[in-house]
Amino acid sequence: MHASSRNRAARVEYALPQEAASARWARRLTSGFLGHPAMPDGVSGRVDEAVLIVSELVTNAVRHGNSRCRLRLSAASSGVTIEVHDEDPHTPAVKPLTEDATGGRGMAIVGLLARQFDITADRGGGKTVRAVLAGT
Repeated sequence: MHASSRNRAARVEYALPQEAASARWARRLTSGFLGHPAMPDGVSGRVDEAVLIVSELVTNAVRHGNSRCRLRLSAASSGVTIEVHDEDPHTPAVKPLTEDATGGRGMAIVGLLARQFDITADRGGGKTVRAVLAGT
């Protein structure tokens, strides 16, 4: 991680195996990265939201992506960008939020929390799901 000034950007990337424990590790890695004292101004207020989004995206990647995944985090005073890449080309379903749903609402929640939320097919195969949180 390189974050020598509170006005600079910081980036990190992690490769995670295709196993359920990857979501737990991703949450810890995200908290550690974004909680670092050298983070740019405006990032500290987004840690909880970022951890929730990372948990959902990594869980989906290892559960439905049929591959290991790559987690990229970028932080700047303008906000936090979360990207999760997996090898499955299929777009995850964003189901509507309903009172009686017992599951499948994670992507809709990500969409509500993020200032920007998109899914991009990657040239080399697979896809990247990206969520951007505004700085505080």
